[in-house]
Amino acid sequence: MRIRLGQKVVDRVTGFKGTAVARVEYLNGCVQFCVRPAMGADGKMPSGEYIDVEQLDVTGAENIRRKSQDAKSGGSMADIPGAQYSG
Repeated sequence: MRIRLGQKVVDRVTGFKGTAVARVEYLNGCVQFCVRPAMGADGKMPSGEYIDVEQLDVTGAENIRRKSQDAKSGGSMADIPGAQYSG
């Protein structure tokens, strides 16, 4: 099963649910997705969590439209991998 950015997913180990908003692939072959949960009741956007692809199940179709590959990139990068992921 292939996970696409924008799909709703769930971590089958912890039950953590959200939308796949970023994909990271490491030299050792590990692939992780940043999963960001829905906006909290307080109106604040929670941080995403990076989860190994093998732990994720798709629970819904894409719920957002991605920018085309030709579009300029940039903008807020709130869910970049933290210091614990750097070598």
